Amino acid sequence: MTSKPIALTKTKGKRTQFPDFPPREDMQNWLYLYRRSFPAALANHLGSPETTIAATEIPLAPSLDDWTDLRIPDLLVSRNASLELFMQQNGYAIDSQGKPPEFVLEVASRTTGVNDYTEKRSDYERYGVTEYWRFDASGGDYHDVALAGDRLVDGRFAPISIEWLDENRGRGYSDTLSLYICWEHGELRWYDPATSSYLQTYEEITARVEEADALAAQESARAERAEAELRRLREQLGDSEPPN
Repeated sequence: MTSKPIALTKTKGKRTQFPDFPPREDMQNWLYLYRRSFPAALANHLGSPETTIAATEIPLAPSLDDWTDLRIPDLLVSRNASLELFMQQNGYAIDSQGKPPEFVLEVASRTTGVNDYTEKRSDYERYGVTEYWRFDASGGDYHDVALAGDRLVDGRFAPISIEWLDENRGRGYSDTLSLYICWEHGELRWYDPATSSYLQTYEEITARVEEADALAAQESARAERAEAELRRLREQLGDSEPPN
């Protein structure tokens, strides 16, 4: 997304919220983040969804009063933040929240890929974002690499080591989230080393629910058959009782 809103009208007095921005022209965010329910999964993983902001495509700026210095990251995560203030302001103002977000991620697209690892990287560093990650499903056609992360060290971004398990699986560890950010066969995944499992996508959760429903239906059918067989045997026993 662009950092320079076009033709924004200045209002008299102090601004109270960020403007609504038009939706993205591409579907990268929806494909790799929103549809797969990762923002909600991340908030739950961090253990404090009532004070964790995990949101996609929301304005981020040092101040609510300066819309010219603004970015709209694909994913923003901030812990111990004010959800109420976030909703009121329709975005994340760093001065209002009292701190920068801990985590920002951009998903590469054909139109904005180069900006993600050049201008946006510089802006997020200047904002004081603790970690900035970049994911390119194409494997590096739109970003400079398939997966990259930066961690703020003494006010400057330092690259996070990316480990490639094979040509189709790479990952880097996020200290902020206590998760591995993974590039696997062109898919974005989040691996929790504490549980040795991935954060589940919407499709995976739905599949598990459907599987549980099917097993419950099978158990119910077996119970009904067992009850019917028990009734039949009791009836046979009743018919065969000897006379007094």
